Amino acid sequence: MLLLLHLTKLGHIVHQRIPDRPRRRLFLASVSFFITFVGVRLLVESITHHVGPFGWVMVDGRHIHHLVWGILLLLGVGYCTLAEAGTGKSPTAIFISRLLSILYGVGAALTLDEFALWLNLQDVYWARQGRESIDAVILFGAILAAGAWGAPLFIRAQDSE
Repeated sequence: MLLLLHLTKLGHIVHQRIPDRPRRRLFLASVSFFITFVGVRLLVESITHHVGPFGWVMVDGRHIHHLVWGILLLLGVGYCTLAEAGTGKSPTAIFISRLLSILYGVGAALTLDEFALWLNLQDVYWARQGRESIDAVILFGAILAAGAWGAPLFIRAQDSE
């Protein structure tokens, strides 16, 4: 995704239209969140129906759910943020800032995709209760998108008054 921001016309448009901090970071988190959610849903569907070379991650006979990887990513991003990684103005700091934004979106999607597992403490991914995960993804995704897109709209609305 970072290469797309630097090597394509879409990236040029993003650079022109979306201010760097914090909106561009929110935009990257939002896009990576939705892409990861769709990708994980498709991956789980393919594993469930034995399509392709994919399979469950197993450790000592225990299925490691993808929310574990999401939590680990969120912990890592949180630690880097506390350590103020990516807060400078150098190209490296800007790269780290954007990378952390993408990883945050990925971690949040992996975790919230199994939100129903948190609530029910059992695997209800494809059951009726699994809809709770979809609701959590929609709600959080809307918050991320509003942070990236809503603030400029609200500022323009206030300026016109």
